[in-house]
Amino acid sequence: MNTQNFKVNNDKSIVEWIGRKITGAHNGTIGIKEGSFTFKDNQLSSGTFVIDTRSIKILDIEDAETNAQFAGHLASDDFFNSDQYPESIFEIMHAEPGDNNLYYVNGDLTIKGITHPIDAVLKIETNQGSATLQSKIVLDRTKYNMKFRSGNFFTDLGDTLIYNNFDLTINLVADINNNSL
Repeated sequence: MNTQNFKVNNDKSIVEWIGRKITGAHNGTIGIKEGSFTFKDNQLSSGTFVIDTRSIKILDIEDAETNAQFAGHLASDDFFNSDQYPESIFEIMHAEPGDNNLYYVNGDLTIKGITHPIDAVLKIETNQGSATLQSKIVLDRTKYNMKFRSGNFFTDLGDTLIYNNFDLTINLVADINNNSL
């Protein structure tokens, strides 16, 4: 059996996020702490990716003080509680190959110590010792105890309502890990 192990390059990998509210949206990035995935006989067989919740950045707010306040709020218990839960983890449980380098993946996503199964489509391209992985995932933040200004839990929010779903666009670059055996 031919096995290839890939290690995610943190410096070249990033997760982009978009959160929406009634009056608009905010966007930014979150860093990857570590990650790896394995191909057996040229088929994705497993993988784990760790997101550093302390690395959340807001890209659409230019005022430094407002940006810092917003970043602090995202790190608070209203959202990611980054002091207590500095990592969010996605673990691939099952992968089905599709056409054009696509994989239909079932995995477990853990945020704030709460784990839920999610389905995702990953596009993985390998090329002479390296690989890229791309995916877009839409998550319901309330499943992970992020209820701040959610219409599911609060009434009369008016234009302060924050929508439950947020988008993660995942862009990972990985290299063959020859030290994994």
